Amino acid sequence: MYLPDFGATYKNYRRKNLINDVSAGVVVGIVALPLAISFGVASGVSPINGIYATIAASIIMALYGGIKVQISGPTGACILIVYAIITKYGINGLVLATLLAGIMLMLMGVLRMGRLVRLIPDPLIEGFTAGIAIDLFVSQIRDFTGIKIAKLPVEFLDKVTSYCTHVGTVGYLALGIGCLTVFINLVSPFILPKRIPGPVLAIVIPTLLVFYYHLPVDTIGTRFGTIAHVLPNMQLLQLKWSTVISLLRPAFGIAVLVSVMSLISGTVAESVTGFHLRSNKELVAQGMANILSAFVGGIPVTGSIARTMTNVENGGNTPIAGLVQSVVLVIILFFARDGISYIPVASVAGLLMVVAYNMSKWKRFLAIIYSRSGDTLLMLVTFFITLFLNFTAALEIGFLFATVQFMRKMSKLSDVREITANITTSSELLRGEKDETFDLSEGISVYEINGPLFFGAAYKFKETFHRHKIKPRVFIVRMRNVPVIDATGVTTILKVAQGLKKQNVSILISELNPEAASEQLYALFESRIGPNNIFPTFVSAIQEANFIVSTQKQYPQDPGNDPRMVRI
Repeated sequence: MYLPDFGATYKNYRRKNLINDVSAGVVVGIVALPLAISFGVASGVSPINGIYATIAASIIMALYGGIKVQISGPTGACILIVYAIITKYGINGLVLATLLAGIMLMLMGVLRMGRLVRLIPDPLIEGFTAGIAIDLFVSQIRDFTGIKIAKLPVEFLDKVTSYCTHVGTVGYLALGIGCLTVFINLVSPFILPKRIPGPVLAIVIPTLLVFYYHLPVDTIGTRFGTIAHVLPNMQLLQLKWSTVISLLRPAFGIAVLVSVMSLISGTVAESVTGFHLRSNKELVAQGMANILSAFVGGIPVTGSIARTMTNVENGGNTPIAGLVQSVVLVIILFFARDGISYIPVASVAGLLMVVAYNMSKWKRFLAIIYSRSGDTLLMLVTFFITLFLNFTAALEIGFLFATVQFMRKMSKLSDVREITANITTSSELLRGEKDETFDLSEGISVYEINGPLFFGAAYKFKETFHRHKIKPRVFIVRMRNVPVIDATGVTTILKVAQGLKKQNVSILISELNPEAASEQLYALFESRIGPNNIFPTFVSAIQEANFIVSTQKQYPQDPGNDPRMVRI
């Protein structure tokens, strides 16, 4: 399941497919270079680490990915988490966190959690990514404007405060280069062919200006030194148990973020290309990519919508495009690494600002706000926690908030109501039974449960029976409209039945779908309620209830001997 599937992928592979894949791989490789450098710089590591991580991710995803056209690498979503980890734990902490995240991702795939991850609510994702986008945008103001701040704070408000206190140190030359980068990146799609990527020109033109005119601005070379090595130095872990424990939460945040972003990217590619996305295989592959990235670059990698769609739009249709991308990056490192040193840091910041703007999806953000629904609150909670607390807490609290919202919505769909004493089987209460009217004997009450009976709605069932002041001799509980029942629902019914038994009241279950609960839960339910008290049709339950009431007179002193009483 998790091994490369070369037979199916290249079954009808032709020369035309190869040309398209190579062409797409070259374009994606050129696009990926400035992004890899930018994400490396913004993460607080060397730009070469971003390139190494991109190469590692491309190779692993081409061989093991869950969809043929997925392109992975460092993305803006992980930058600020990485920066926070490096600030607190150093490069060794980042390597360890990325490694732990990779292991978690593989476990998520092996445990088949791919579909579960795809069920994460969109408002939570929108709020989280919007918060990251704004923080990322603000983080680039220092390099974009040339403001002289020795070390940029991690917290959002501290960054804003720091900018306000250093506003007089703006470097106008750096600001001009940053604005030029943004301008080229924004207008290039309207004046250039699609195969000429705007981000490349937005980096190359300012770099040439700095090189030829010796402009006194901060560059990759002045900040990080010359890129002297082509092959990566394998990162060695210095393990301390206390550090491992403290990094579990940020590593979990990385794993969740990588899984969500990768599956979103894969889903988009699936809808465009028609290729099937195997979610669990994708998670395992992303885990492997992050483990390898931990040792060669340290930066987390995830599926990238922008690069994946660039691959698709340029004709890429097999993993060969991803492999070509990695070859292109290696070639650039061999022959153009000296030129990378002249890239202005302001241009890198400008490119990341455009990335942050695109990440924000502000139109979608405003649309959810204007909807004024529960989704608005979920999105805003996640958004503000992401900005003003931290990213891991945003995911955790966002998940908790989404779960509570889901429980409230589902509980509203569930209700327990009493049905009238005289029942006609042809009415809307019955399904597929002949027209026949029953006059229920005195001492019989009928209740119907509608909707899922789970832990968020089971209390309604209990409260309904507790409010019944005069207890009948028999309760009939109709469950034909219960699509799902969980362990709490089963336990609640059993507790109610146990309480009724103490009051010498029988409870009969009608029309329970065996598939509504797991096999084990249904077996428990059947054994505790008693198979004689569970009926496939409402008519048979009514007949049994009338029989119990009529024959209960035979057991006035010891109704517990009645074989039809509930056994708990």
